[in-house]
Amino acid sequence: MKRKITLIVCCFIGIVCLLFASAYYLMNARSFQIFGGLTNQVETDELVVALTFDDGPTEKVDAILALLDDYQAKATFFLIGKDMKNNPQQTRKIVEAGHQIGNHTFSHERMIFQSQQFIKQEITKTDQLIREAGYQEEIDFRPPFGKKLFGLPYYLSKHDRETITWNIEPDTAEDKLAYVQEKIEPGSIILLHPMYDQSGEELQLLEEILQLLTSQGYSFITVDELQNL
Repeated sequence: MKRKITLIVCCFIGIVCLLFASAYYLMNARSFQIFGGLTNQVETDELVVALTFDDGPTEKVDAILALLDDYQAKATFFLIGKDMKNNPQQTRKIVEAGHQIGNHTFSHERMIFQSQQFIKQEITKTDQLIREAGYQEEIDFRPPFGKKLFGLPYYLSKHDRETITWNIEPDTAEDKLAYVQEKIEPGSIILLHPMYDQSGEELQLLEEILQLLTSQGYSFITVDELQNL
């Protein structure tokens, strides 16, 4: 009898561990989700990539826009609603420079185990601020930290919106430029975080990526333009 109880307990624990592992994988998956569409790169033969910047806007916008302009590059800025509210002028500069703006929620809280009402408020408040900045194109969405489980993809699918992730994240590598060189391919979506960088390393990395990929014949376009290919 004891052996039978022990076996049942072990099986139960094993099932629970499997469920947690599956949920963790799904939450962090960059190329898969249960509901709706997801784009982390696009298959194309054209030498094009999409640079994407998460967070902000902050005072770093001016330096980022100047670098992009030097290389005639377009990019996609996934902005946080509360930062747009505090820095409306910086948001307008991005729009006026012809770049794409995406929604990165209002508060930048993890969008897992959240109610549909909370998700709606986070997205709609940020959409409104993007429109107030003068951006008229389709608004793509990227979840904070790239994390999503069930509720967020379900909400997005109901409103015919995709999740935009990425396939290249230099911050995960020790030698960031070498990592980009190794991973880059036509249709890649690159994630960078220069908005809160106080060291200047992210801006330097951005310039190095622009130099490297330009020398290899790549052009830099927005996520929307990439998807339209």
